[in-house]
Amino acid sequence: MGQKPNTLTPEASPLARFGYHVRELRERRNHTLRSLAEATYISYSKLWKWENAQRAPKHRSEVELLDRELDGRGLLPELWDRIGTGSPSTTHVSVPAAHVSETSKTLVMAVAGQAGSRDDDTDTVVVPCRVHGRIRFVPVPRRVVLASGLAGLAATALPAPPAHAAAADMSSPVEHFSQLRRVMIQTDNLIGPRHVLPALQQHLTQLAARRRASRGADAAALLALETRYEELAGWLAQDIGDERTAHGHTAKALDASHITGDVDLTAYILGRKAQLASDTGHPADALGLAAAARRTAQAGSRLEVIAVMHQAHAHAVLGDATDALKAYDTALTLLSRAEADNVWGSWLDEAYISTARARSLAALGAYEEAAAGFDTAIASLPPTYRRDRGVYLARSARAHAGAGNVSLAAQIGLQAVGIAAETGSARIIGQLDRLDQALAPASREAGVADFRAALDQIVLHPA
Repeated sequence: MGQKPNTLTPEASPLARFGYHVRELRERRNHTLRSLAEATYISYSKLWKWENAQRAPKHRSEVELLDRELDGRGLLPELWDRIGTGSPSTTHVSVPAAHVSETSKTLVMAVAGQAGSRDDDTDTVVVPCRVHGRIRFVPVPRRVVLASGLAGLAATALPAPPAHAAAADMSSPVEHFSQLRRVMIQTDNLIGPRHVLPALQQHLTQLAARRRASRGADAAALLALETRYEELAGWLAQDIGDERTAHGHTAKALDASHITGDVDLTAYILGRKAQLASDTGHPADALGLAAAARRTAQAGSRLEVIAVMHQAHAHAVLGDATDALKAYDTALTLLSRAEADNVWGSWLDEAYISTARARSLAALGAYEEAAAGFDTAIASLPPTYRRDRGVYLARSARAHAGAGNVSLAAQIGLQAVGIAAETGSARIIGQLDRLDQALAPASREAGVADFRAALDQIVLHPA
């Protein structure tokens, strides 16, 4: 395909302007169309058509991925919004591709090859795949996932909201989007993030457009709500294993919280960034972020307790047992003095801190004590928290395996596999991957083979 002259006139259409700036950014980053296609897993033919204004991108997630790769700092999504193609429908929304390791990139290329040419117009979803015996979350064409029989991992549609939510007062956009957010949180608790995140991202796009068109108090209220949407999107993206998208949404939430001047929200998001850093293998960064969250939080608030808990777990991941356990003692003391009517951390109680402490004990290798803590938490967890039950079961199983209770670990792990299959939660599957490695030497023990076979049935195996 030949290239058109790289020109832009004042009369250029929004589509032409978008294409012009894609090419400008690509050339500035020293990318060819081929190298950009390989870096983003967006087909060469798509990129060529976008640059030459022959087609507009269908999905904002692709535009955001391209903008990040080309360091566009939000320019491309802004230009895409002006094209007027509309947002993707609720039933056809792609999940943004994750930033993956070189090993995973090789895997993605191999899997994509099974589906045919990479120039095909295919959505991608981030799914768990076996890579050299370990489970990794990588972006894979949706039709490959469907062809594998793992249709649940390719799910995109959010179930219809209750009638009272659908009937929200559209004259109040803040209340309308607030109700939608509450519905999505409830749905996530029941069926996990894979069904919820695409719909949330669509509503986030609509919310941002409404906020840009508003002025004064309405714009301020919508921005505050948009910040909460970004934070929730970051949490959901993390829970499907899409770490890059999780970092992106959480960073946007932090920026917006500074704009709104909501100090409480800033403290909360700093804590979320600390949690994300710990969970993605950067505990030293987590320690600094947690300290910043505590400095920002009001003294005596539940936000301060949350920040101290993040400090505690970062210490545990770093192997500092004394500092970790001391921080949990501090969190309990602060909680006993904290106000009870604040919206932030209203769910925080001694049982929650005990469960977080169990997770840190497992990180420190104190498996027996950790297993006891998780088993207590599972017994008291409300049945509506289906995904969280799966997380606790997986962590409990890993702790029991570490304590040498192999058969019990396999039995509990098998329960967690069922919930992982329903929700696609990366937090569950990540723990089950660790359990799988721990149980591998005991493959002949009762129940271990059944657990490992069940786990293999819910992850993709490239040929």
